[in-house]
Amino acid sequence: MPRAAAPERTAAILVGVDLGAPHFDGELLELGLLAETAGLRPVARLTCKRPAPDAALFVGCGKVEEIRLLAEAEGAREVLFDQALSPVQQRNLERAIGLPVNDRTLVILEIFAQRARSHEGKLQVELARLQYLSTRLVRRWSHLERQQGGIGGRGGSGETQIELDRRMIGEAIKRTKDRLLKVKRQRQTQRRQRERRETFNISLVGYTNAGKSTLFNALVKARAYAADQLFATLDTTTRQLYLGEAGRSVSLSDTVGFIRDLPHGLIEAFEATLQEAADADLLLHVVDAANPGHLEQIDEVQRVLHEIGAAEVPQVLVFNKLDGLDAARRPLNLSDRMAQDGRELTRIFVSARTGEGLPLLRAELALRARDAAQVAVPLGGDDGQALPIGHNGGLHSREVNE
Repeated sequence: MPRAAAPERTAAILVGVDLGAPHFDGELLELGLLAETAGLRPVARLTCKRPAPDAALFVGCGKVEEIRLLAEAEGAREVLFDQALSPVQQRNLERAIGLPVNDRTLVILEIFAQRARSHEGKLQVELARLQYLSTRLVRRWSHLERQQGGIGGRGGSGETQIELDRRMIGEAIKRTKDRLLKVKRQRQTQRRQRERRETFNISLVGYTNAGKSTLFNALVKARAYAADQLFATLDTTTRQLYLGEAGRSVSLSDTVGFIRDLPHGLIEAFEATLQEAADADLLLHVVDAANPGHLEQIDEVQRVLHEIGAAEVPQVLVFNKLDGLDAARRPLNLSDRMAQDGRELTRIFVSARTGEGLPLLRAELALRARDAAQVAVPLGGDDGQALPIGHNGGLHSREVNE
């Protein structure tokens, strides 16, 4: 039986506006990757520069007409902006261009909706999607006209459709939050159980597509999904990693990747998942060393870590994809120190694909786990009991004082 043909991807125009931000992607490379990951087919890219967004159209009227003509010439069926659009801007642009207009936020939401596998992940994506939709009810759709109330169509004007939609979305948000709260309590119970077992918890964090899942698989010999694409992993996966040098096992978690301008609603919705990073004893901050913009990506990850309350958790910088560096860019030493946010962090260069540098990384993890265990034993409270390994243990002070 012949295999069914893959559905044709929707042709899209990519639009970026340089507002003076240092991280402006002039070639819209990341937006293009996001679009392709979401199932779109970029057919043209257009950028412009403005001192500030236009309140009504985000870009000027002349640029809107240019976008419309370009879409018509390229046969595009959708326009995608690299920046977040307000509901009013989105509505006005759609009216002027005559095509669906979406922004970076919605594309990320679509990718998350496609990739979420666990019950918790699906709930988190649904909450973020509902919160996004709740801001779009500004008469964007033609069906939002006033409905007549009263029995038999009498009794004067009733609730508008927009009010009905807003109320239904509000109720759905409340239900989803209640269900996520139950999941959060379950995770807290699991964390307390790990703390009672004095487990040393390590979380992998980093910019999306930095190779976290590949590194996770290489360290724990797992089969977590890994691919050369944005947001390949959304759901947290935790495995035990035995470190022979330390004579003990540690808990290693692979978490969702970060990205520039990650929608705030997604950060809030993924609180339960991101809490794994905030509650960790050590973060492995995975960096794509072969990416020319890796320093900006490091800054973006640090910003999100600060937002979720994980900025003070000790970190090891793992510069991955060493095999992607040419000879001139390869480091002289696979392990050194790097200044970051006022503190010096250990940096280790590895290739999760080939295994180069992984013994150094495992040795560093064993050292951290062994030091934490030694700190936890003698430094008890007034009752002489050992302090738990965690945020109040000695590992944090060791990182700061290094």
